[in-house]
Amino acid sequence: MKRFINWLKGLFNKTMDKLEDPEMMLEQAKRDMQTTLQGNQEKAVQAITQKNMLENMLNEQKRKSESLENQAGMALKQGKRDIATQLMREKMNVDANIATIQQSYDQAVQTVEQIKIGIKRQQEEVRKKTAEAMVLKTQWKQAQIQNSISKALEGLTFENQFEGFGAAQDRIREKQSEAAARQELQNESLAGKMMQLEDTSRDMEAESELSKLEEKLGLKATTTTAEATQTVSVTDGAAPAGGGATTSEAEQALADLEKRLNSGN
Repeated sequence: MKRFINWLKGLFNKTMDKLEDPEMMLEQAKRDMQTTLQGNQEKAVQAITQKNMLENMLNEQKRKSESLENQAGMALKQGKRDIATQLMREKMNVDANIATIQQSYDQAVQTVEQIKIGIKRQQEEVRKKTAEAMVLKTQWKQAQIQNSISKALEGLTFENQFEGFGAAQDRIREKQSEAAARQELQNESLAGKMMQLEDTSRDMEAESELSKLEEKLGLKATTTTAEATQTVSVTDGAAPAGGGATTSEAEQALADLEKRLNSGN
């Protein structure tokens, strides 16, 4: 039973804490102000309506008084004095009523003007309080955030916080060094291959330039002549059986070669 009572107390306190929440209190206060303002505005509308009714009655009575006066004047012109007197008496009664209505109307106008001023001031106050409520809500949220930060900082500890960090950092550095070594070996291998390709290319270029130089000096043509001479000698020594080149043809070819060599020199 005691535990149940304590539970009820805790539930009641929790509920009251929620009810006393500043944000909820500000919202309720704003609603109360708006409700009061709406009620006053409705009363102001009723007062203005009554003022307008008095104004209509006053204008109607004034028109009636003016009409009676005109009728009395017409009766006098026609020589009907008794009727004119009766009309004037009725006009006097209307004028007395007009005075009473005028007094009520003047009071209503004054009251309505005061109500309008009060409503305007209340509207300004509601706007002001609404702006203040927004500022207070912001301050309340900031206080809650600061309180949450303070509670979070209460559980922080900085003991042995860098042990795991240092071990991980060493392991990362080791892997980075290993990766750098592998990359260095790979770069050297690639560099060697590139150098071999460059050497081959340079050799080919050198051979090409050497051939051009031989042609320029006539050395390549002389070599060709020697080879042709050897070929002619072989042909003279053993002519192919089926009708190969004759001796005169070989001599003619040799003469042509000499002409080319002489023209080259």
